[in-house]
Amino acid sequence: QVQLVESGGGNVQAGGSLRLSCAASERHVSTVRMGWFRQAPGQERECVAAITWSSGRTYYANSVKGRFTISRDNAKNTVYLQMNSLEPQDTAIYHCAHGSIRRRGRSATTEEGHDSWGQGTQVTVSS
Repeated sequence: QVQLVESGGGNVQAGGSLRLSCAASERHVSTVRMGWFRQAPGQERECVAAITWSSGRTYYANSVKGRFTISRDNAKNTVYLQMNSLEPQDTAIYHCAHGSIRRRGRSATTEEGHDSWGQGTQVTVSS
């Protein structure tokens, strides 16, 4: 298991921006991908964005395309989520996720594609 430490959540007005960061503590575990998932009250957890560690290929949920950008710093073992033009419906707990080589054959945008999870950071967007 990899320990993931998230930061950057908070309260923001609609139209504003936030940047989430997630640092993975264990450098000896091969990273296949990292992702950001969110869960709003009463809703299922959904993948917001994911990035393949070696190639940098990115995936986005349709609801955030053009507004959110996922990026990585391989040297720091850190993934970022830049969130612009935030909307009230973006309000949720955002979880960072890490997919090791054990999950290589799984889809990058599913929970099954990741095997370590951060505790989550709250993002609240007010209208």
